[in-house]
Amino acid sequence: MQDLILNRLGDARTLLAQAKDAISAKQVVDLAHAAEIYAKRQKLSQESIDYAHEIQIDALKLMGEYLKQAPKAKGTQGQLKGKTSSGSTKVEPPEVDDTPTYAEAGIDKKQAADAQFLADVAQTAPELYEQVKSGDASISEARREVNKRDKAQPPPMRGKYRVIYADPPWSYGNSGVIGETDNYGHVERHYPSMSIEELCALPVKDLAENDSVLFLWVTSPLLAECFPVITSWGFKYKTSFVWDKVKHNFGHYNSVRHEMLLICTRGSCTPDSDEKIDSVQTIERSEKHSEKPEEFRAIIDRLYPNGKRIELFSRKSADGWEGWGNEPA
Repeated sequence: MQDLILNRLGDARTLLAQAKDAISAKQVVDLAHAAEIYAKRQKLSQESIDYAHEIQIDALKLMGEYLKQAPKAKGTQGQLKGKTSSGSTKVEPPEVDDTPTYAEAGIDKKQAADAQFLADVAQTAPELYEQVKSGDASISEARREVNKRDKAQPPPMRGKYRVIYADPPWSYGNSGVIGETDNYGHVERHYPSMSIEELCALPVKDLAENDSVLFLWVTSPLLAECFPVITSWGFKYKTSFVWDKVKHNFGHYNSVRHEMLLICTRGSCTPDSDEKIDSVQTIERSEKHSEKPEEFRAIIDRLYPNGKRIELFSRKSADGWEGWGNEPA
């Protein structure tokens, strides 16, 4: 059995050397993947498992290289016109590209993205590619590492502000948050997370006026861990808003469909307005990771219309607000 698998993998390596396009590379990916699963189930040697994994990653990389080079599908071209010997116009039948699409070949968007990522990382970070190839790192872990390397350092914090709004990139230890989809899932897929110690060390206290307010987003699993951050930033917890997201989200103990916006103050900073806004806001969440409804910024503006305001870890600009963070505006 062991020799049979190694022979099949030798054939797969030969096919990989002969692959001329993404579709033929995909065939080797599937063959090596099946061999890896079979070797694990049959409890064959680690040599067989590792060899199958190496071929699969190399084939995926090659598929990515072909995908990056591939022109857009031609489809059906327009009719070709010319002149007959008598001078009349002749019309040629339209040219049709009958090459199978990648979807028809079983290459889905995730696999295509992984393949092109490996093609890139093999060029830009070969040591990271070798870790994926050897099985020491998964593709997801490699993505997170590249993401961390690529992120520019945010500018220094400067100025004094009465209103501070923050949605920190909380670390969940297992590099994950509630949710398992690409767009609403692991935090490390979207930006580098920060530990509690790193968040506490941020000089937010220096940004705050003596009388100021902090609006801080936190998820239910990290509720207890956020309080050292609040204290380090020079604030005291007062109360909270609850965002009912309508859509449910995966959790370890229940289906979590809410998040909290904590209100914390420094000195004396009760709201400028006497309006009593409902503490529970029901707004269906978007599919974009960690995106917060603009309705909450509007609530802050209604409660505290006066004073300079800044959003920490901002993702986009907003009228009347300054922003700080490493996300694109």
